[in-house]
Amino acid sequence: MADAAHPAQVARRLPLALGFIIAVGPVSVDMYLPAFSVIGQRFGTGAPQLSLAAYYAGLAVGQIAQGLLSDRFGRRLPLAAGLVLYTAASLGCAAAQGTGGFCLFRALAAFGAAASIVAPRAIVGDVATGAAEAVLMSDVMKIMSVAPVVAPGLGSLVLLVADWRAIFIVAALYGVAGLAVLFRALPETLPPARRTRAALLPSLRGYGTILAEPGFLSNALIGAYGMCALFAYLAGAPTVFMQNYGVRQWQFGAILAAIGLAMIGFYRINTFLVAARGLNLAGSRAVSLGIVLWLVAGVWLLDLALVPPRGSVWLVLALLCFSCGYCFIQSNSPIEARRRHKARIGAATALMSTMQYTGGAVAGVLVGRFADGTARPMASIMLVCAIAAATAALLRPRDATL
Repeated sequence: MADAAHPAQVARRLPLALGFIIAVGPVSVDMYLPAFSVIGQRFGTGAPQLSLAAYYAGLAVGQIAQGLLSDRFGRRLPLAAGLVLYTAASLGCAAAQGTGGFCLFRALAAFGAAASIVAPRAIVGDVATGAAEAVLMSDVMKIMSVAPVVAPGLGSLVLLVADWRAIFIVAALYGVAGLAVLFRALPETLPPARRTRAALLPSLRGYGTILAEPGFLSNALIGAYGMCALFAYLAGAPTVFMQNYGVRQWQFGAILAAIGLAMIGFYRINTFLVAARGLNLAGSRAVSLGIVLWLVAGVWLLDLALVPPRGSVWLVLALLCFSCGYCFIQSNSPIEARRRHKARIGAATALMSTMQYTGGAVAGVLVGRFADGTARPMASIMLVCAIAAATAALLRPRDATL
């Protein structure tokens, strides 16, 4: 009887385990954002931005590498190695004595954290297909979305009682906890018979094959534009709320937490719709609905940006509209993108994630480049990304549904 119950127990705890591990990335970034000013005082005013750029560079390279490793050696071994590297490099950040060393350890931590992004998404594709995959992905993202709500506050609490270096010790402890979750709750989902045996160059050429497939490219672009818009929002929101609308720092933190909690609810709505309506809403219809909501939010935000502030509540409502659409897109577009690439699902996941985080980094740079003290840069980039995503959606193959 115990053996018969084991698969059910694994299924129940799988979303929790995957969500906890995939949150390594948000925890690693969001928790040290409150320490930017003190890190700048220690290493120089540009050091925090340089360290963030180094982190995203490490993610971009790491995800490509982790995609190949995950398809060749299974999910657990590369994930374990990545978490060990992340933990060690986070301790290196805590001990760093100069800008160069600090940025190097941030890049190494990101390279390790890339495994926590690639492997869990690949595991979802290993164990489920169609609507079931969309439901599981939505459940995982719902768990993961708790991290951006909690991490900034946790970082602020650490700064109240300790030096900024303690934040990276906490990050290392999270990596250790991730290893414990991996060994206790995550089975190997890619058996040896399904692993790729190709050499390095053919494996790299496989990325080109995946990228050339229209169903993958169109859906991956939709997800990448979604990440661009999200990063534009994260980069621009502090200025918009606190300078334009006079929101205090603690109020801004509460607003971010409220939007984060709402996103958990939106992921639950997506799960309900997919489970109730089946394959149609698990595929292109859910993505299309998300893009429509995003377009509405983009126009709404730009309208708010072009007139004098009318109260922050309208800005919050517009961002909630965007967040709802974003949750539909990020739960479903990866599934459509990977549908034809089950044999290389790790590589497809890595390629898609690399596109997303690269796009997000570009959006953050653009918001900073065109910053003028108003909401216009943030709103304009979010609307342009929505239009680009709608264009990519129109280019999807007719049969690109689940």
